[in-house]
This record gives sequence, structure tokens and C-alpha cells, in this order.
Amino acid sequence: MQLKLGYLEMVKRAEAEIETLSPTLALQRQQESNAVIVDLRDIREIQREGRIPGSLNVPRGMLEFWLDPESPYHKEIFASGRPFIFHCSKGWRSALSTQTAQTMGLPAVAHIGGGYEAWVAQGLPTEVLPAK
Repeated sequence: MQLKLGYLEMVKRAEAEIETLSPTLALQRQQESNAVIVDLRDIREIQREGRIPGSLNVPRGMLEFWLDPESPYHKEIFASGRPFIFHCSKGWRSALSTQTAQTMGLPAVAHIGGGYEAWVAQGLPTEVLPAK
């Protein structure tokens, strides 16, 4: 099957429209501006690999619904006026999600280039979820 547009081209196009932060700059911005770090990974990824301390898990499939005040699934944190920094594992889902959030009108949103893998590679803080 031949697609009109593959995921890598979609990510590339998204990254041309959004702000991409290095992991170090993302941490600095979070500390200076009280930005919310949004983890778009599946809960199983987070349980297996850990997370950025204080990050908010938003299942990728629910993002648009949690953002929209008209949605029955809306989460008030997205109406807080705080800046948001999205990430996933490699930065692909977060690039597409940041573009979507920007298109929907979320005013201050960026993403971490390279995702959680880049964050870990730079030795930045992580935490393990407590066992259930």
C-alpha cells in the first residue's frame, strides 16, 4: 500500500511549525515558568521506563478531548494559562500533538526534541512509578 504521506514527513512538517526544546531547555523553562510537562506515552511505557518528575500523563488518544472546553472530557489544567511542554518517547508523537494543540488554539505549547529518550540520555531527573 502506498500512502500519500508517511509519518516521518508528517513529523518533519509539524516540526517546521512548532517550537522544539532540548531536554535541558525544557527543564529550565519548566522551572522558570511553571510549565506543565505533558507525557503522551502510554501508561505501560511509563511503568516500564519511568517518567519526568511531576509530569502529567495525557493518553495520546485523549489529547484533543482533554484540551477542548466543549468536550465532556475536558481537563481544567488546559485552561489554566500555564505553558505546556509535550513529550513522548522519541519526539514523534509529541511533535504531531504539539502541532494539533497549536492548531486548536493552545497558546503556549512546545515539545522536547528526542523525547524521553533524549531526556534520559542527558542524565536529567526521572522517577519510577510506585508499584501497585
